[in-house]
Amino acid sequence: MHIHILGICGTFMGGVAALAREAGHKVTGCDAGVYPPMSDQLRALGIDLIEGFDAGQLALKPDVFVVGNVVSRARLDDGSAKFPLMEAILDAGLPYTSGPQWLAEQVLQGRHVLAVAGTHGKTTTTSMLAWVLEATGRAPGFLVGGVPLNFDVSARLGTGAAFVIEADEYDTAFFDKRSKFVHYRPRTAVLNNLEFDHADIFDDLAAIERQFHHLLRTVPASGRVVANATEDSLRRVLAQGCWSELARFGAGGEWQASGGHDAFDVVRSGQRVGRVAWALSGLHNQMNALAAIAAADHVGVPPAEAADALAAFRNVRRRMELRGTVEREGGGITVYDDFAHHPTAIRTTLDGLRRQLDAHGRTSDRILAVFEPRSNTMKLGAMAAQLPWSLEQADLAFCHTAGLGWDAAAALAPMEARAQVAGAIAPLVEQVVAAARGGDHIVCMSNGGFGGIHETLLAALRAPR
Repeated sequence: MHIHILGICGTFMGGVAALAREAGHKVTGCDAGVYPPMSDQLRALGIDLIEGFDAGQLALKPDVFVVGNVVSRARLDDGSAKFPLMEAILDAGLPYTSGPQWLAEQVLQGRHVLAVAGTHGKTTTTSMLAWVLEATGRAPGFLVGGVPLNFDVSARLGTGAAFVIEADEYDTAFFDKRSKFVHYRPRTAVLNNLEFDHADIFDDLAAIERQFHHLLRTVPASGRVVANATEDSLRRVLAQGCWSELARFGAGGEWQASGGHDAFDVVRSGQRVGRVAWALSGLHNQMNALAAIAAADHVGVPPAEAADALAAFRNVRRRMELRGTVEREGGGITVYDDFAHHPTAIRTTLDGLRRQLDAHGRTSDRILAVFEPRSNTMKLGAMAAQLPWSLEQADLAFCHTAGLGWDAAAALAPMEARAQVAGAIAPLVEQVVAAARGGDHIVCMSNGGFGGIHETLLAALRAPR
């Protein structure tokens, strides 16, 4: 089969492309931004990429067009179609489908699907779960919205019965406004947490809760729903109906942790069943681990073995990934890259770093948060008022304001002199370099490339002063 993927360089669609190629299909694709690292990964797999969405791509004559949710029926200012290829497909009556639908029919059918949903921690928890199954000999398939360092690829078919997938609540395609995860039909569903997000497609939290309940409706009676016991939103979702075994984790649930975040006992219904000792930090990662262990238990992995496997878990790229250290008088200045873009994720990341520093007696070290509100939700300003709260653990904060339709300086005004804004990368870097001193920890946070700020910042810090 020859499939042509529209929007192939997105994390999810790039994963679909990799799985299709591994399955032996001919894969081509197009995108408006054909750029590394996804473009390099896809070309290494022998996938031809085309820049743009011109209608001439009909000449490729694929068996089916697989359409990513970046594609729409939008028109440009001159009245022409933003995606002429899609218009041509519709006019010609050619076969097309969405990425999640193609995945469900061609890859997931007949597999034991373990789907990890939630506003935060999906990528990390999916990676943990895939690693636990791999380390215990299950050879799972997986599709992750990032690159797990234990595998160094974001997707593979696997040879075992299990397939682990990051289950996104974002919409499927312009012609299918259901959440992606409704297509996956999991036997094991993880509900990690649930907050308001994606303000561009959801009116309020209740609308997202309905989509999560649609996911629950697809889990069979012999399946398992692994749910965060501490979330009121998830309690409301479960109250709408749950027809499967329910395993809850966290305070008030049967799966709990006892001990510090970097070393803790796993407790099930009051009984110690394993111990995790690893390099990760933060309550959020401890909760992610409990979710992964409870999900792996559903496919027969003993909790003690799952806990042991997590000791070798190496996290995911762009999750507090160390990008470099510059030596200065008073200690090194450390630069990290992190994917955090929702206010809660920003707060969780910074809180985890602060706790880690305090635990190692480095209470005087400063945290400098450098961030861009890049997600659709943040660009709309729906959560601007939460930014000072999210940045409480930062000694200084620097916001990249390009492309925003709201006043970031006004939103950050409660932080007074602790916050600065800049409309471009160069002045933002200048602000950070001017403020940095030995012993600082600089955390760059964005769900995009952030204009290559990490290397620019490191170079500026290394330059003679």
